[in-house]
Amino acid sequence: MKIASLAGLLLALPCAGATALAADDSGIERMATCKDSWLDWKKSDPDRLAALGDHIRTGFSRHENDAFLVPKSSLSIAGLRVTQLYPDSVGMGVGLSVSVDAPFDETRRKLEAALGKPLGGCETGDGMRTCTLKISDMRTIMVMAEDNPKSATTLVGCYYYYEK
Repeated sequence: MKIASLAGLLLALPCAGATALAADDSGIERMATCKDSWLDWKKSDPDRLAALGDHIRTGFSRHENDAFLVPKSSLSIAGLRVTQLYPDSVGMGVGLSVSVDAPFDETRRKLEAALGKPLGGCETGDGMRTCTLKISDMRTIMVMAEDNPKSATTLVGCYYYYEK
């Protein structure tokens, strides 16, 4: 009897663990990796932009007075758990970005696999590591993290250049 109970428990554990894993959010991933553009949608597909806004309002909540939102349930992009969403900025640029719970090198590796392209323009300085990939004249993917081997958080985002 005890063996049957233990066997049932062992069979149930992988299922329980699977529900605890974050599910990829393809809409947020497509925005954070410049596959889709809210800037383009603003001009050509306002209904799609409104749907993205609804998705963000229902799937994320404001974190006090901070500039970021937090997911209401566990979600990921490219298999990386999202901890924060910045819906209108990437550092000092306009765009959409997410913080993921992974070190820089792992984030870069998984993002490159998801994109099917290597990131370039990698730099280290001022205590930060960054890599970028230009998607178009106006859009660039950016990966950025603190230059610290113990850092376990990385920012991934799509930003838009201001017109000069």
